[in-house]
Amino acid sequence: MIVALDVDYRDDHALAAAVAFERWTDERATCSWTALTRDIAPYVSGRFAERELPPLVAVLALAPVAPTVLIVDGYVWLAEGVAGLGEHLADVTGLPVVGVAKRARTGAPAVPVLRGASQRPLWVTSHGVADAAEHVRTMHGPHRLPTLLKLVDTLARSLGSQ
Repeated sequence: MIVALDVDYRDDHALAAAVAFERWTDERATCSWTALTRDIAPYVSGRFAERELPPLVAVLALAPVAPTVLIVDGYVWLAEGVAGLGEHLADVTGLPVVGVAKRARTGAPAVPVLRGASQRPLWVTSHGVADAAEHVRTMHGPHRLPTLLKLVDTLARSLGSQ
């Protein structure tokens, strides 16, 4: 099962969301779930993974399905040999991880992926997933951001209004 993850931050807590689906081209999620994490570390430039990992681990602990691949909003590799959020998550979970970033990062070994009519690429990096960029390119949806990645983003953000 492929599981896409995202986190939204508030003053003193993080709201993590996950959506699971079977195939890269699926239009709909098989299931989705969320987790609230309190006492979040402050943002420190260059140490994003330390802040993001606890909410991601918390939401994965509630998974009603066994993930086989994870997708994160961000980079697996920040530069050649420099671990990003996705690599840290792969280390913690032992699972393959695909990173899908919306902004270019100088030095990151990312593959640009154009989707829909957008002229702005998504930037794809991975740990243990062959053809990760092609998988992201074929994900469902007519826009730059695939349908299920937009869903997990919306789900994480919607929790903040509760």
